[in-house]
Amino acid sequence: MSQGPTFLFPRSLSLWAGALVVLPVFLQAPWVRVHPFSSCLFTAILLTTGIVAVQLGNTSWKQSGTLLVGFSGSWLAGSLFWGWLRMHPVLHIPVEAIALPLAIGGLNSRWKLSCSFYLASLLGTAITDITMALTGVMSFWPEVVNAASNEAPHLLNAAAKLVLQPTSLLILVSAAGLVLWLAKQFWTQAARPSEQQEAWSVAAAVLSTTILIDALFLVLSLSVPSLSGLI
Repeated sequence: MSQGPTFLFPRSLSLWAGALVVLPVFLQAPWVRVHPFSSCLFTAILLTTGIVAVQLGNTSWKQSGTLLVGFSGSWLAGSLFWGWLRMHPVLHIPVEAIALPLAIGGLNSRWKLSCSFYLASLLGTAITDITMALTGVMSFWPEVVNAASNEAPHLLNAAAKLVLQPTSLLILVSAAGLVLWLAKQFWTQAARPSEQQEAWSVAAAVLSTTILIDALFLVLSLSVPSLSGLI
């Protein structure tokens, strides 16, 4: 019984990390289109809530608060890019990497869960963007984000069909294999008792959820493009 909480808590931590990857897809994406400035301001609420939870909460709240601090960095970057710079895909990764120096520097600090969440999110985003560029999908980006709501699904469907070309499909499968391999390596590290065990678990959960979201977006773009705009 003494091993029960030790086994269950990292699993719940992974679920929280995965949920925070999904949240921007369904909450931030529509919000930032309507009012990007308020979406940016919401970063302060996320950051403050996370810090208060770390300072005043019990062990479980401290862990959740630390995750929230890392999530606030991803939220701010997403709000900045999708609010004002979405027409320039080449700027996506540089903007998403706005907190990269802090994240690298904090990996061995009390904020290691924040840093592992942010870095894994950035890694997943970078692999996705590179894959889009190599398959030719990136060329559709400016047109899609600037299209009317009734036109965007058709453009997304055309972009998704481009991925089905043999060369593009090979690139896509290779990228997916890389993400799955990295996630497996992170889970392996998370299974080994160490001070970084929970950080590895968070990173693995983030990468695993990222590839699920990417796969869902591709499937919807091919089969039900009218719904793909929700992601």
